[in-house]
Amino acid sequence: MSQPRPSPLIIAIDTFLAWPVALFVARLLLVSAYLIGGVQKLFDWPSAVAEQTHFGLAPPALWAGLTIVIELVGGIMVLFDWKGWLGAGMLGVFTILAAIVANDFWTMAGHDRFMATNAFFEHLGLAGAFVLSAMISRLHALD
Repeated sequence: MSQPRPSPLIIAIDTFLAWPVALFVARLLLVSAYLIGGVQKLFDWPSAVAEQTHFGLAPPALWAGLTIVIELVGGIMVLFDWKGWLGAGMLGVFTILAAIVANDFWTMAGHDRFMATNAFFEHLGLAGAFVLSAMISRLHALD
């Protein structure tokens, strides 16, 4: 008895996942918001500092500078898998800290709490994706 033939959808998905560029595209999607955010902050320094002030971080210029470095350096490390595990760790920790600072749903009520709760757990999901990214980077380094 022969095995049933996989559906065209399964074949298409398998083909995409086996495509060498797919991993780069996945890493680009994962870090795109960080790279864009870092570049925006770099070229609009007053807004970067104002963002840190808004979240009560002092001194705001220091935190803005650290944010830019983490977003750009970590993003590039993950994107090109140059010590990608370290870049993923940087962005994962940054994302968890940002979620705690910016999405403190436990201090809110009503619709604001609803929105912040969703954003908080979306950030945790991103942090989980960075753990997976670090694991993949580590496996590739061992090859």
